[in-house]
Amino acid sequence: MRRSTGFALMLLSLAVAGCSERSGSSPPPGTPVVLESFEVGPAVVVRSLAIEPARRSLWVGTSSGVLEVDLSSTQVRRTFTRKDGLANEYVFAIGIDDRGDKWFGTNAGGVSRLRGDEWKTLFPMHGLADYWVYAFAQQGRFVWIGTWAGASKLDLETLVFTNYVKELVNEWVYGVAVDAKNRVWFGTEGGVSMLDGTTWRHWTHADGLGAPNRKNLPASQNTGLGTRSRHDLSTLAEGRESYNPNYVFAVHVAPDGAIWAGTWGGGVARFDRDTWRNLTTDDGLAGNIVYSIAQDPGGVFWFGTNHGLSRYDGRHWTNYSRESGLAGDDVYAVAITESGDVWAGTRGAVTHFGAKTPGGEEKYK
Repeated sequence: MRRSTGFALMLLSLAVAGCSERSGSSPPPGTPVVLESFEVGPAVVVRSLAIEPARRSLWVGTSSGVLEVDLSSTQVRRTFTRKDGLANEYVFAIGIDDRGDKWFGTNAGGVSRLRGDEWKTLFPMHGLADYWVYAFAQQGRFVWIGTWAGASKLDLETLVFTNYVKELVNEWVYGVAVDAKNRVWFGTEGGVSMLDGTTWRHWTHADGLGAPNRKNLPASQNTGLGTRSRHDLSTLAEGRESYNPNYVFAVHVAPDGAIWAGTWGGGVARFDRDTWRNLTTDDGLAGNIVYSIAQDPGGVFWFGTNHGLSRYDGRHWTNYSRESGLAGDDVYAVAITESGDVWAGTRGAVTHFGAKTPGGEEKYK
């Protein structure tokens, strides 16, 4: 990541005809199209994205550092590496609290907080559960942090941590979300856990989480379940796509109260009070490994998968791939602006989706 040149913008100018539509011959009217991509380096992976409306900024966490992009001009404002105060360049998670503080979860570097221009790093020596950090969610005066050794609850006033490990269905936490009833949901390598005040509940594949292995994919052994060994994040087994439905990469709370979970090989699962319903490639999803979930202002879902990006409005599926301008097949992160523009992070680049004007020109928001 070179500070002198930033990240090169590459206008793609692709038409909506490049998208694939599973529920009709063409995408619904108003379906966003690829407007552009900006490159971050061929070997650099975009793992996290976050929108900061107050600054009109897109924050991008990569395997080589963090950058702040101006949403109005789509130009890079700033880049951050270890030399600037970031604890580790590999950033898996970004959280922005209601004070405007930025929180970066790193690979083996703990948590780095950016307040204005000042950095503060939090390690296990300060009370954080682990050095490997994968998710953030705010709950009032607290920030929940998902790590590879449980979930940490950080008091923003005192910076005191409370950690939960044995309470979870599994200690390897990749997703955290808070619903309207103030319940906290955790996506882990062993299923989904929920904390309702002081009561915990758990769900696994045995409870309906994740679709059956209809394609007879090999089971993945790449998991920390029951161990403390550090494992990589490959979803392949001997070069083949694999299956591990208890492994949840992302959790999302929808406005209607439903909980969505992105699984490893079992598609995306929706929990409505009592029952899990799974959506897979058989329904229209681009890929059955779901890394990321986001919802736009109109309620439309966007799923980042191992075979591209899926848009689902409850009826129609629209899938985006390399052929339609998406920068990469594995979509690890998705972020959506208040006006509905979508940003997707892959290996090598971030791709921007938005509307076109009646004259066919790109419309930036």
